[in-house]
Amino acid sequence: MPLTAHALYFENPVGRLTEHADGYAIVQYKPGKRVFNEFQALLTHLGQLLHRRNWHKVLTDQRVMTPFTEQERIWINERWMHTPLGVQQERAAAVLLPHDVFARLATNLVIHDAREGALTYHIFEEEAAAGAWLRQAQ
Repeated sequence: MPLTAHALYFENPVGRLTEHADGYAIVQYKPGKRVFNEFQALLTHLGQLLHRRNWHKVLTDQRVMTPFTEQERIWINERWMHTPLGVQQERAAAVLLPHDVFARLATNLVIHDAREGALTYHIFEEEAAAGAWLRQAQ
């Protein structure tokens, strides 16, 4: 099932957040420069969706996104990964890597930071492989 066929939960200029019937959230980043508070809003809504549904799995489609800024990377590490709405639960994220080389480097920095948090990342080139991994992840 393509990423665009799922139930829309939230959307803003930074990205689109949908719910997958198999019990995980999908974040699709949009191309272009991001406004920081819109970036925060997207990930805050992601945290709320995970909490509301009692989910812990996310497919993050970063294929067309621009690199994370230093401000975004710090916020992800300090605020989103380590304090997810007061719930410290292990989370699993399947990442579809960005096409942009610099965005891939920025993603690798976030993944490196995640090793110290409550988030396990796996990197994929194909959506089908990412979805299969999330379905079997505990």
